[in-house]
Amino acid sequence: MSVSYFVFFVTPSAAETRVAGAEIDALCDVLRTVRGLVEGLVFTPAPADTKHPFPDDGPPPPLALQLRFRTLPDLEATLRRDGDLQRVAEAGLLRSLAGAAVTQQAMMTRSFAVADPGAAAPDRPRCSYLVHYPGAAEDLNAWLAHYVDHHPAIMARFPGVREIEIYTRVDWIDAMPWTRVAHMQRNKLVFDSPQALSAALLSPVIREMRADFHSFPRFTGGNLHYPMMTRVVSPAAPP
Repeated sequence: MSVSYFVFFVTPSAAETRVAGAEIDALCDVLRTVRGLVEGLVFTPAPADTKHPFPDDGPPPPLALQLRFRTLPDLEATLRRDGDLQRVAEAGLLRSLAGAAVTQQAMMTRSFAVADPGAAAPDRPRCSYLVHYPGAAEDLNAWLAHYVDHHPAIMARFPGVREIEIYTRVDWIDAMPWTRVAHMQRNKLVFDSPQALSAALLSPVIREMRADFHSFPRFTGGNLHYPMMTRVVSPAAPP
């Protein structure tokens, strides 16, 4: 299993905030130079008319990152005071997000098989459904065991789903200037487009998901769901 590092940028007017395309390009250029990075995912909001089952969760963050590393030490090396990821936090890189509240969390990545992963087109970003559970479970071990044993099998029945990942907590060391959070779990579903995401998540499979949700062990804090366009960043080849 790999380690995923999540960074969420949130502004008071998230519904109106859009990150300039040139800033996203500059961010991707920085990410390509991060040593140890296996893959970077840059998330920006899907079109506002993207239909999904939980539209009342509020506007999505204007920008989020998922940075994948093979091991926790690989990630921690980039988060040191002299680490490569400090460049992402430098003033001026993301001017559109000046003053944004930024949260970070390192998590273990659990991947699950799907019927047809398909092949992503380089010029056509896929659409991801990001979900997180920020609260606490009465018995976290029982909660995670139920979720991992039951929910992915239902997710895999969504038509057109290309990826399923579940993320669970780890302890990590960092020197980033951002707020650490300890969400008990996150997960991600990936589809070819916003239209494919909507068709899948509004299919009858969602009723099975809701039925399983009501059998979860007790927890607090609810959950949040965001459809996000997804740009993949591959590390630069070593010289």
